[in-house]
Amino acid sequence: MLTKKQLDLLDFINKRLARDGVPPSFDEMKDALDLRSKSGIHRLITALEERGFIRRLAHRARAIEIVKLPDSLAGRPNGFVPQVIQGDRGAAPKPPANDALEAVGAMELPLMGRIAAGVPIESISDIPPNVAVPSSMLSSSGRHYALEVKGDSMIDAGINDGDVVIIRETSSAENGQIVVAQVEGYESTLKRFRRKGSSIVLEAANPAYEPRVLPSGSVSVQGRLVGLIRSY
Repeated sequence: MLTKKQLDLLDFINKRLARDGVPPSFDEMKDALDLRSKSGIHRLITALEERGFIRRLAHRARAIEIVKLPDSLAGRPNGFVPQVIQGDRGAAPKPPANDALEAVGAMELPLMGRIAAGVPIESISDIPPNVAVPSSMLSSSGRHYALEVKGDSMIDAGINDGDVVIIRETSSAENGQIVVAQVEGYESTLKRFRRKGSSIVLEAANPAYEPRVLPSGSVSVQGRLVGLIRSY
C-alpha cells in the first residue's frame, strides 16, 4: 500500500517522464506536492524505491527507472515497460575490444560522465565513449567505472581538472578515503570521506574549500577512488 503522498509523487514522475522524457527535479517535485523541503521528497523517493516501484540508477544525477505502477494509478498503459531516464549505468565493464588491448594489459571501462571536484553539481553530462584502463588499476572483485573530474577542490591530492578517475563501486568507505559521494540523492561530488559522530564530513584537498558537514542519512557512498588517468 502507498500513502497518498507516495502515490502523488509516483504519478507526477510518471507523467513528466511521458511528457518530457526526463524526470522532474527535486525542486519541481517539492513544489508539485506542496512540501517545504527537498528532504521530504528524498524520504518519499526512498519509500517508493523500498517498495519496488522505482529504482535510482547509481552514479547518474536524477536518473530514475520506474519499475512498476500500481493498478490504482490512472492512465497506466497496457504492457507497461520500465523506462530508463538520462542513461543507465550500463552492464559490467566490457571485455577488451580487440587483441591490442589484451596485449598491453588494458580493458575498457564506461566513462559515466563528469564528477564535481568543487561545488557539487546536480547534472552529469551525457555519457562519452569508453576509456582504456590498465588492468593493474582494477581489483579482481567489484565493478569499476570512470569519471571525468571537473573542478580544483582535490588538487592537493593530485587530482586536477580534466583528469579521469577510476572508481570501484562500493557503498562503504573508511575514514580518509576519496569517494564518489551522493548528497541528498541527487548531488554528486568527489571528496575525502570522514565520519564524525552522527555526521559525515566531505573534505576537499584544497584550502580554498571548506569541509561540508552533513547528516549521515543525506550522504551515500557510490564508489571509492582506485586510480587516475591524465592526458598532457
